[in-house]
Amino acid sequence: MDDKIFDQIQQVDLKKTMETSYIDYAMSVIASRALPDVRDGLKPVQRRVLYSMIELSNTPDKPHRKCARIVGDTMGKYHPHGDSSIYGALVNMAQPWSTRYPLVDGHGNFGSVDGDGAAAMRYTEARLSKISMQMIRDINKDTVDFTPNFDETEKEPTVLPARYPNLLVNGTTGIAVGMATNIPPHNLRDVIHAVVKLIDNDIEEKETDIDELINIIKGPDFPTGGVILGTAGINEAYRTGRGKIRVRAVTDIEPMDNGKNRIVVTELPYLVNKARLIEKIAELHKDKRIDGITDLRDESDREGMRIVIELRRDVNPSVVLNLLYKHTQMQDTFGVINLALVDNQPKILNLYELLNYYLIHQKEVITRRTRFDLNKAEERAHILQGLIIALDNIDEVISIIRGSRTTADAKNSLMERFGLSDAQAQAIVDMRLKTLTGLEREKLENEYKDLMAQITELKAILADEKKLLAVIRTEILEIADKYGDDRRTQIGYDEFDISMEDLIPETNTVITMTKVGYIKRMGTDNFKSQHRGGKGIKGMETIQDDYIVEMLMTTSHHYLMFFTNMGRVYRIKAYEIPEASRTSRGTAIINIIPLQPDEKITAMIPIKDYEKDKYLFMATKNGIVKKTSVLDYENIRKTGLAAISLRDDDELIEVKITGDDEEILLFTRYGQCIRFKEADVRATGRTTMGVIGMNLTAGDEVIAMQMASQGESVMIVSENGLGKCTRINEFTTQNRGGKGVKCYKITEKSGNLIGVKSVVKDDELMLITTEGIIIRIRVNDTALLGRVTSGVKLIDLKSGVTVASIARVVEDKSLMPPEEEATEENETEGDPS
Repeated sequence: MDDKIFDQIQQVDLKKTMETSYIDYAMSVIASRALPDVRDGLKPVQRRVLYSMIELSNTPDKPHRKCARIVGDTMGKYHPHGDSSIYGALVNMAQPWSTRYPLVDGHGNFGSVDGDGAAAMRYTEARLSKISMQMIRDINKDTVDFTPNFDETEKEPTVLPARYPNLLVNGTTGIAVGMATNIPPHNLRDVIHAVVKLIDNDIEEKETDIDELINIIKGPDFPTGGVILGTAGINEAYRTGRGKIRVRAVTDIEPMDNGKNRIVVTELPYLVNKARLIEKIAELHKDKRIDGITDLRDESDREGMRIVIELRRDVNPSVVLNLLYKHTQMQDTFGVINLALVDNQPKILNLYELLNYYLIHQKEVITRRTRFDLNKAEERAHILQGLIIALDNIDEVISIIRGSRTTADAKNSLMERFGLSDAQAQAIVDMRLKTLTGLEREKLENEYKDLMAQITELKAILADEKKLLAVIRTEILEIADKYGDDRRTQIGYDEFDISMEDLIPETNTVITMTKVGYIKRMGTDNFKSQHRGGKGIKGMETIQDDYIVEMLMTTSHHYLMFFTNMGRVYRIKAYEIPEASRTSRGTAIINIIPLQPDEKITAMIPIKDYEKDKYLFMATKNGIVKKTSVLDYENIRKTGLAAISLRDDDELIEVKITGDDEEILLFTRYGQCIRFKEADVRATGRTTMGVIGMNLTAGDEVIAMQMASQGESVMIVSENGLGKCTRINEFTTQNRGGKGVKCYKITEKSGNLIGVKSVVKDDELMLITTEGIIIRIRVNDTALLGRVTSGVKLIDLKSGVTVASIARVVEDKSLMPPEEEATEENETEGDPS
């Protein structure tokens, strides 16, 4: 007995056996479990779940079915693995925060973005979503190959027809053996338009450059939104198949009534657990790694996500926000690995390859579908030919059938007499009496005619690849129109991403900022000219007691230097300010610049280059002036830089770029003006205090600083909407430090001065009221008067409303829309365009 057992023992090399077995296991995981097919973007378990639902007729037009039934069918017929893995795949395809375009329509508890799991499969129900019908569309028309299932009792598809590029659209994540895939989701419209670009180039017999595709697909589009920082990671991923994309939460710093601020989070990076994130923030606060948080709560509801982080009054919200980005998943990295199966082999693919393999698959699908439709059409046309022959010889046919002993004899006789095929003879024998009516005969002839036209068209498609591509193009664009939506993920700016600026066109732009601190960027064609005395157009939606205080025109690539009342300076590029419509409020400046508590922007100047012969000339409300070389401000940290030293009761009000040969004019609220040479003020360092520019009377303050070279005249506007132009040469030059001369006659009707701008006759001015109404007027329409006058009405103000600020329009006239004569209609609070 022992000898027999010994004879059955085989000596093997353990090393080789382990290697062989492990390689077999690894290839099984790679090809049959963890990685998606490049053609339909699905892993085997996902494909089997969707196919099982089709077999169950679990379509969008039918009621939901228990998930336990779907899982049971999938496991019993196609996927002989654990039910939990099948249900997990089903749940994932139904979660709108996990899948960009869910393939399953779930009914019941399918978990949450907080990481809650789905209810047991016996409680939940599901059916196919509408867009998933495009994944299996035409599957019954021999468009894909079928293979026997694990026990050879059923057939299952090796791939789905996938009428849209699901691999890129929904992305995927999978860990195999020795390799992993991590493909982000994308916007359906973007991806389909990229496929259309490939098709168009193929039709025109042109090579497709990957840059053409990158211009169409801007970047991933995550279901949870967020902001992608820069394009460097996106470009690397699209060109090489690998890359790191930094994604940041969408946040807003909101001022509160009590002077405090709160950070509101409305979107999170992809796959971030909201509940775990809130726990992490609370833990950081408890450990005092982040200081200043007074309240943390989750206000998310059916309307959307909202995490509120309230801060102490004395902390800088921008600093807290940056710490949150650094220490939590409010900023996360998505590592792109575009690994998919190509002919059952894993391969890293760039953007062109991903789309091209999909297009090759679609060519095969449409070719096979067209052949299938052609065969069916030819078979039906063949039968119709026989029926029409029978109708043409109906008396003889009836005679043959009546004279035949059996059906087989009748068929044989018909075949011999009329040269028919077996199928045609069978159809004639099976023909009903109603077919003999004239109407039925006409239907048969029309059907035959339509079929012959269809056959001609199908043959043309098979004979010409360009026509085949045109069919794909038409059908895929229909899917984009039907199921496409807007992008959810924004492409933001990354200060370390040099390539971003190259992608942004240099255009003229309007920058506005409000008293409360909301800033926005607009195109120059948002406003048209009106005559003096009009009521203006609606400039923006304001909150209570808010109005525009700064407006300038520059280009999108200029630096913007922001000087604050506390004497600090910050700098950003103009394009970093979010673009908004004319009527929107804009973005709180504190979201862009890390302002200190109680710090406000008081001057905003554009600058292109830092030149050694240029100076920044500053003025404060107490009449102090200072001149410093612009080179001292060339390297401004993100957290800002001290621009001038101020006394406790003083504030910086205006800054100008000068060339050391200017003449400066200071204007006060009580209607005084002084003119002196810039050379009278010696250049000092960045952190100096400056010298006295104007001696003020009690209660008065400087409201404006202008340069004589800026215009021929000064436009002086009072708070009650009166104004005038006065020639600059009426103000004689004197030494700095004096009281100056009268520049405006202050009356009860006029009120105190609100703003002064240097102008020339062709200039235009914008007046902004405390209600946010803007009127744009020509200087030519304004009276030219002497120094000691009050001027004429410039804007018609309602009771209790005053002029808040003025801004001179400086732009390229060729960019402006054509002028229109002001009418009663366009002088109201409507959009004049």
